[in-house]
Amino acid sequence: MAIINDPNITAQLQALAAGGTIDSADVVALLNTALPGGQQISLSTGVSSGVYKRFGEFDKVNAKVEVVTTGLWTGDTGSLSNAYTSSTQVAASSGDYYFNVYNANPASDSSAEVQFAVAYGHVNGSGSVSLQASDNALLASKATYAQYKSILLDPTDAKFSFENGSGIATDSNDIYAINVNRARYREKMDPGNWSLQLSGSNGVFTFIDDSGKKFGDTLGKAGRVFKVVSGSLNLGTENEATINTTTSSGNVGFGLFYPDRGIIVLSPAALEDTVGNIGVNGSEVTLAGSLSTSAEQQNHHRLVNSIKLGGDFQARRTENVSTQHFFVRATNREFNYSNNPTYVNANGTFAETTFETDPQTYITTVGLLNDSNELIAVAKTSQPIVKSFDKEVLIKVKLSF
Repeated sequence: MAIINDPNITAQLQALAAGGTIDSADVVALLNTALPGGQQISLSTGVSSGVYKRFGEFDKVNAKVEVVTTGLWTGDTGSLSNAYTSSTQVAASSGDYYFNVYNANPASDSSAEVQFAVAYGHVNGSGSVSLQASDNALLASKATYAQYKSILLDPTDAKFSFENGSGIATDSNDIYAINVNRARYREKMDPGNWSLQLSGSNGVFTFIDDSGKKFGDTLGKAGRVFKVVSGSLNLGTENEATINTTTSSGNVGFGLFYPDRGIIVLSPAALEDTVGNIGVNGSEVTLAGSLSTSAEQQNHHRLVNSIKLGGDFQARRTENVSTQHFFVRATNREFNYSNNPTYVNANGTFAETTFETDPQTYITTVGLLNDSNELIAVAKTSQPIVKSFDKEVLIKVKLSF
């Protein structure tokens, strides 16, 4: 109980009474102006006599934000064990810039979807046809390097840099880029929750980011940035992620991870030092990539093959989801009759004679409408809920967006 000692409220109540007819909603609204939030009176009074019922003041809970993490790949799965490319896309002009990687063979499975793309970039255009070799050269690797540079680096950075074992950043003329499909990572990838296996002549190696070992995030033009390291997530155990080494045997950093952009940038030199060579079109070639400019080398083909042989790319995404909660209340006197034509006979009597003294309905659907009675959301119950004069129903509807 709250005691209101406010002369203004008393005077306004007297003014309402002097009018002869008092609207209870006006009284409640007036009292609520003087009551604190936790003691205010609900305006949801009375009984609905139709199929619509307006939400009361305390029937809605707004401004809730939930952090949701799910598997990143198609079907919300967290692990991608098979990787396929499209011969059509590889043979097209876009194949000189990147290879799309699918979760199924696009040549035989119409449900195959692009999961990520792999590209190779070189600051001077090595690995692509030069203008000296062809007047029609497009310098695909140079364009790729410049594109990722403009997206990820600050204007003062001329090249991508990877830290060595002493923490000194060393410029790299070339990069591999793994660019996760926008529809897959949505808002952002989940740092500390992805791992990539690469296979080569030196064996199989797992790469993760070092976010689990940091107290803060490095911020740049592209948002948060973490280092790519060799290690293990130790999934299925209570142990934290293990970092085996932060650099290759040649003392070169493995790469950078940009969770807000869904991009992993890798050092070709570091991968060659660690993973070794990889088979491409029947030949064993270096993961560092060819710098020849006599023809299109499509160096990204090498990393794609290493990913295929590794057979495991685990990743999750995280989203901030805004939610509203609606409490749908059906009191004992509400919604006990149906306007379904089968509810009554042609003469207007109940089809079920027991409904004469005990009418019942079954609630299966809740519709949320705006003030113009336009349906904007529908909620289904898991099973029909019986409703009668001796039963009240409370259904909580969660709307996420």
